[in-house]
Amino acid sequence: MKTFRKILAIGAVALSTVSCNEFLDVNNNPNGPQKVSANLYLAPMIHWMVTSPQFDGRFLGRYTQEFVLTGTVLSTWDRMGYDPSSDNGAQQWRDVYWTLGQNLVDMTNLAEAEERWDLLGVAKVLKAWGWQVTTDMHGEIIVKEAIDQSKFAFNYDSQEYAYQEIQKLLNEAIVLLKRTDGAVDQAYLARTDKLYGGDRTKWLKLAYGMLALNLNHYSKKAAYKPADVIAAVNLSFTSNADDALLTYPNTQNDDINFWGRTRGNFNAYRQTQFVVGLMNGTQFGGAVDPRMSRMLSPAPDGVYRGLDVNVVGFGALTATQQPNNVYGYPGTGGLAVPGRYIFDDKAKIPLMTYAQLQFIKAEAAYKMGDMGTALAAYTAGVSSHIDFVNSRNLDNNQTPTQISAAEKAAFLANTAIVPASPAGLSLTRIMSQKYIAQWGWGHNEIWMDMRRYNYTDVDPASGMQVFPGFTPPTSLYPDNGGKIVQRVRPRFNSEYVWNLAALEVIGGRALDYHTKPLWITQP
Repeated sequence: MKTFRKILAIGAVALSTVSCNEFLDVNNNPNGPQKVSANLYLAPMIHWMVTSPQFDGRFLGRYTQEFVLTGTVLSTWDRMGYDPSSDNGAQQWRDVYWTLGQNLVDMTNLAEAEERWDLLGVAKVLKAWGWQVTTDMHGEIIVKEAIDQSKFAFNYDSQEYAYQEIQKLLNEAIVLLKRTDGAVDQAYLARTDKLYGGDRTKWLKLAYGMLALNLNHYSKKAAYKPADVIAAVNLSFTSNADDALLTYPNTQNDDINFWGRTRGNFNAYRQTQFVVGLMNGTQFGGAVDPRMSRMLSPAPDGVYRGLDVNVVGFGALTATQQPNNVYGYPGTGGLAVPGRYIFDDKAKIPLMTYAQLQFIKAEAAYKMGDMGTALAAYTAGVSSHIDFVNSRNLDNNQTPTQISAAEKAAFLANTAIVPASPAGLSLTRIMSQKYIAQWGWGHNEIWMDMRRYNYTDVDPASGMQVFPGFTPPTSLYPDNGGKIVQRVRPRFNSEYVWNLAALEVIGGRALDYHTKPLWITQP
């Protein structure tokens, strides 16, 4: 009997061992492997790097009066407020810490181990982008303790530290993207590089462009070095051919342009009086911008109007006077037909453009007193953005006609837009044209520009506001305490629910925390 029991016991152990091994074998899913090729992480991260700023643009674009949300009441964001207990305005936070998050860490480690210096350089560009957009939106962010799987609470770092880390990452990326040794392989990178097709030289230019943007944000600091900004721009994009553009295949919801009519994310939004005033001649000597009729949307009566952020809905405008939606149709029309400009299912959306960088260069040169360089960069910015508008209206053969060579030449020859001599240039011209070039997609940088100039600063050279025609809402959100918005509160679902103690250290529980100025915008 004892022998029989012993045999049974040994058999049970053997059976359990076999069963356990078989169980583990079953859970080695060939369709979901635990280790993958380093480049397979890249495509979804690139998608969100370009797309998540547009998610948040629905909210930031109302702070900067790119557009207004029509409705029966004035919305929180149009009043420079926020939505309590909501993740609205936190898509980039989510994507930096979660969508990229551990995936970017894993891709970085694999690329380094395999000596794929081009992919490793791209990884550092992505990491730098993440810190840049989150700190510019939220101020203090979590950098040192981010993606630490041993922690359940995370301390915030200063914005100054975040800015230094961004520069460090970009400088490391620049070194790596210049390398041709090891396992550098354009074909390997191209398999999932949906931005530049594996061309590390274009990623290198993008790294320099991001460095220029970062350094130019120091414009109010004593450490600001405009010559370094110009040098970085000069090593970056050389034409629109270098623009970082994401193409949307348009086959299912998530790979359709976020601004496209099929996604239905923008039906109730309308252009503002502010942006129309920059383009219809109101602010610049009667010079009507040919881009207006290709970027903005007319009312049914053919007139280009914008809505007043202080008026509910369309106010007293009649049905024929109310601006059409961005797709060019009254109400919610436009489904399954070509849109306008970047508001089309197939329109390419930029991460950074040559025009944007030329305006950064123009501002830096202007502040350095190199007016000749400033005017040349400014003119290149306006000219190249006209070409950009034409290109975006061809992405899906949309209805607006192309801006002709004659129209473009006449606009650039108008001294109300391009002064006859460098002495006639002003920050008002530079920053207004940069706003137009970024309208509809460059929400993060537009908002940073406005905060750097306190929204309504006056340019001594022009005697006008740096952003002429911009006025803050007359009825600010109650929690503002009469102050203008300066930051977005950190993501509610992760920070106010799970990381509240760390938030208390930086004052994040205050109702008016969103009005606290950023370090980078202070002298």
